[in-house]
Amino acid sequence: MRLSEATRDRLSGEVAQAGYERQGQARGIVHLGIGAFHRAHQAVYTDDAMAAGDRDWGITAVSLRSAQVHDQLAPQDGLYTVATRDAEGERVRLIEAVREVLVAPRDPMAVAAALAAPATRIVTLTVTEKGYHRLPGGGIDGASVEAAGGTIYHYLSRAVRDRHAAGAGPMTLVSCDNMTDNGHVLRDGVASLLSSEALAWFERDWACPSTMVDRIVPATAPDDLDRLEARIGLRDAGAVVTEPFRQWVIEDRFAADRPRWDAGGAQFVADVRPYETAKLRMLNGAHSALAYLGLGAGHEFVHQAVADPAVRTVVERLMRREAAASLDPAPGQDLDGYADALLARFANPSLAHRLAQIASDGSQKVGPRWLEPLTINRARGVESPATLAALAGWLRHLRGQAGPVNDPMGDELAALWRGNDARGMVEALFGDDGTFAARWHADEGERATLAALVEQG
Repeated sequence: MRLSEATRDRLSGEVAQAGYERQGQARGIVHLGIGAFHRAHQAVYTDDAMAAGDRDWGITAVSLRSAQVHDQLAPQDGLYTVATRDAEGERVRLIEAVREVLVAPRDPMAVAAALAAPATRIVTLTVTEKGYHRLPGGGIDGASVEAAGGTIYHYLSRAVRDRHAAGAGPMTLVSCDNMTDNGHVLRDGVASLLSSEALAWFERDWACPSTMVDRIVPATAPDDLDRLEARIGLRDAGAVVTEPFRQWVIEDRFAADRPRWDAGGAQFVADVRPYETAKLRMLNGAHSALAYLGLGAGHEFVHQAVADPAVRTVVERLMRREAAASLDPAPGQDLDGYADALLARFANPSLAHRLAQIASDGSQKVGPRWLEPLTINRARGVESPATLAALAGWLRHLRGQAGPVNDPMGDELAALWRGNDARGMVEALFGDDGTFAARWHADEGERATLAALVEQG
């Protein structure tokens, strides 16, 4: 029997339920890019806010590509469970915040109507880095946006124009993706498709706060659903499995009111950057290193890769001595303690976090995770052999030797490999006119070292 409003009273008593009244609550949030991470993160914080007494923050979620999540949640009236796992066991919770899932390619007018609705005050986004159409050197790739059509910028710029014409209020656009200054990137992309009065209103009254999000959310496997069904008594096609840890740091800049996300532990701060860069370079940078080095060593999961002494040595140095050295931490921000916590989280064997999932879209990730720290550390006189080793792992991965390459630049990068040896590939990417030279222009010694590391693999 499937989970739904009609069957939720049959859930096992061990499933935690907030118990607030869903009926009659307005939908104050539209989320673009619903997937497992949103269901385990922003929707959980919103559920906490409404459990604490907030009203009218129900979520209209939008899938920008496939109907998969719609087909999972629509028959369940938006209900699903989150299972958190660690060495002490598993805890299951019902999440009630999602009220509807729209499929943008199927019903773009419904998406436009949700974004234009006066009750909507906040839009959150989890579309991954490639959804922002950034150039390798930074900035918005206008040609890519125009060619793609139906991007986040198209939907949001239309929302600005529609709300301006209707006299509806401004909104707050909250990017929850792993990018430096994600709020500024989002603002620039939306503004690029606006003009005249709508642009002036957007720049004056709308808010695009930057954020930092953190929770490890592996893809849910079929056996996860089977095991969970046996435990809770109902079939939940939209269930997600995650770790107990979660973090959300948000720049406290909103166009109107906001949910009490802090009831669930979110932090509202004046400046997100110290937290954002620590997470990007230490957690995400280490994750990418685990993915490429771990796949190259024949591992499948994060906990296997971090248990490999050869891989762990590189990853730990990358975090503690290289990524951390590139940071300017906020007062009281304990980077060494943060590294300890990350290594413990990576080693959690109860989360089957696949390295192949982390390895996707590398061309969009290596800039903020590795190339920026390399540039900063060279200026600070800090050597970065572990980061170079990780970068070499990515270059080897692009040859497809450890499995399929899932990357928006995959064809272009594969073509470069067909025409170059290791040294030529390094020159093509990081040399004087290299594809990524704007993020990190390797000097002669760095190029030679990186090429040698690639050949060693």
